[in-house]
Amino acid sequence: MAEKTNKKLTFRYKRNVFFVFVALFTWSIPWVVIDGNHFFLLSFDHKKLDLLFVSFSMQELYMLPFILMILFIGIFGLTVVAGRAFCGWACPQTMFRVALRDLIETTIFKLRRSYKNKQKEVDYSLTKNKVKKGVIVIIAFILAGFASANFMWFFVPPEEFFGYLQNWDEHPVFIGFHIAIALFLVYDIVVMKENFCVYVCPYSRVQSVLYDDDTLMAVYDYNRGGVIYDHHDKIVTDTKQLQPENECTTCEACVTICPTHIDIRQGLQLECINCLECVDACTKVMGKLGKPSLVEWSSARQTELKEGPTRFFRPTVLGYIVVLVGLLTGMIIAGSTKEYMQLNINKETRQYKLEKTDQGVEISNIYNFLFENTEPQTHRYFFDVRKKVTDADGKVIYVKDENFKVIRPKEAFRVKARKTRKKAVIIQATSLRTKDDGSSLVVPIIIYAYAVDDAQRIVITRPTIFIYPSKQKYKAAGK
Repeated sequence: MAEKTNKKLTFRYKRNVFFVFVALFTWSIPWVVIDGNHFFLLSFDHKKLDLLFVSFSMQELYMLPFILMILFIGIFGLTVVAGRAFCGWACPQTMFRVALRDLIETTIFKLRRSYKNKQKEVDYSLTKNKVKKGVIVIIAFILAGFASANFMWFFVPPEEFFGYLQNWDEHPVFIGFHIAIALFLVYDIVVMKENFCVYVCPYSRVQSVLYDDDTLMAVYDYNRGGVIYDHHDKIVTDTKQLQPENECTTCEACVTICPTHIDIRQGLQLECINCLECVDACTKVMGKLGKPSLVEWSSARQTELKEGPTRFFRPTVLGYIVVLVGLLTGMIIAGSTKEYMQLNINKETRQYKLEKTDQGVEISNIYNFLFENTEPQTHRYFFDVRKKVTDADGKVIYVKDENFKVIRPKEAFRVKARKTRKKAVIIQATSLRTKDDGSSLVVPIIIYAYAVDDAQRIVITRPTIFIYPSKQKYKAAGK
């Protein structure tokens, strides 16, 4: 019972549990919908972004830069604190490789004797192994298909995804992306394997400039174990060459279990993904000798330099925290000003329209209004021209501007949920205003648009202009 408990405390066990949690979260969260909105969905079809179950239209994509900055700066900050913890504990490539190598190849098909030796490749020259390899590749294609679908769900919601698959001939771009992602995943986990981490992934190159003496990583304690490599980076394999007080047994358990094929005793290397399997291996070997592990998840300051405990809240980390808090605050403030409708106003190229009537000459300006309903419900909209004034309490309010009236449209109109509607608008001036120099007069006006059925909550203002003719042209139109 004690052996089983110790096994549960290994980093490998904890990492596998975390893998399951990450997989369940990423698979389930696209299906969670609140008021028609998803946790995260960047839909190009619907021209919207769902974030934390709040919907933003494409005109509100000022939220997207916040998300990207928080994502990248968060990963960099995590690297400063815990090294390549993302690579070893949350990266999809690592998760698929663990599933394929340790679960499918080793546990299910017995192609490897143990997960502890990742340096010895499977001999596929044997007929029985070739058959198993074919089955494994088929399984990899199936897993990649599901993984590609899961990825696509963050751009095409699941409730529409399967409809797209049924009508695949109508969505060639969608199908192309789906197949391309699946094929890349198969090539990655079956052919490239950990070489992707070593040679392709740019993150391994970035880590070298982010690490410092307090960064948590897998660290070999050469003070206890001894220096295994000489100055020419040549490994000392003869234990007689080691000092008697050195505790490393040169069993190389930490080497054979490494998925990226490095020797942690050689020091920090960019290939290390912080999976901590070498820590588990050394812990087991040294535990039999009644000694603590020579490889620890620690910092160079604590393990190699012996300068004291790891400093977690150091200036660099505090700087990342301040930046992340600032970005998060900015995103919250930007999100709190979300408008529940959008309105774009384009004035017609003709400056104004003059029409002689029985009452005199009417001055009109023509516009194109584009309304967008960002709500999950249908609403009826209308608008008028208003001016901004200050009331007795010093509060800014909008009151109707009697100098203008809306000629068209005459009444409120419907806009369906998350749809747009274009309206031709004519605004007429009720009095004439001119300039002394005889040129046209441009007057700024405010369009006050609102949902008739929810005027207190859904209301926006948009500035535009109204152009008056010169006095000469006005008089000429009346003749």
